Amino acid sequence: MRLDKYLKVARIIKRRTISKDLASLGRVQINGRVAKPSTEVTAGDILTMHLKDRNLTVKVNEVKEYCKSDDANSMFIVISEEFFNENKE
Repeated sequence: MRLDKYLKVARIIKRRTISKDLASLGRVQINGRVAKPSTEVTAGDILTMHLKDRNLTVKVNEVKEYCKSDDANSMFIVISEEFFNENKE
């Protein structure tokens, strides 16, 4: 499955256009390599995303074409999540 679609289906990112833009900007890595929106995601891959307020690293458990919101969190495991403090005083 394409990276941009996986991020949306797994509900890591709310909209596919946002996940596509994020990957286009080089802010998503698969197994340590910068990924394009069309890069294929498979079970076992490690995704690292550099978001606005945090860095998120997840391991892909499974890839599904469709998933209900209640089951979406079973598609991945959060390995690490680092939040940034935006209040710079």
